[in-house]
Amino acid sequence: MAKYENLPIFKVATQFVLIMEREVLRMKKNNRYGLGEDLRKRASLLLSFVIRASFQAEKTSLLLGLRLHIEEEKQFIQIAKDLGALSSFGAYQELMLKLEEIAKQNEGWLKSQKKKSSKPEFTQDASV
Repeated sequence: MAKYENLPIFKVATQFVLIMEREVLRMKKNNRYGLGEDLRKRASLLLSFVIRASFQAEKTSLLLGLRLHIEEEKQFIQIAKDLGALSSFGAYQELMLKLEEIAKQNEGWLKSQKKKSSKPEFTQDASV
């Protein structure tokens, strides 16, 4: 089992990708191949951020990138809703709730990384 598969953020990000795939498949052709394809790629990139961060010793820069990507993703989903490209308002809510959950978990992960980096290193005093 890969290092990232047990992470709650990975599970929610995977659910987000699956919901997005379902929504893109339901879009009309005029939205599916433009906006829909962008949404699909962006959802996959979000999942990639999570996977890459799980393998990095220094996660902060990737997690900050994920934070920005989440905010961008929210705007693209809002545009899809405003254009009537999503199947329903419920689908919009479901996608936004998953993004909020990912954002909260990302912030927690960032906070834990900051705590790790601010811990003082143990040094052995040579005079003892």
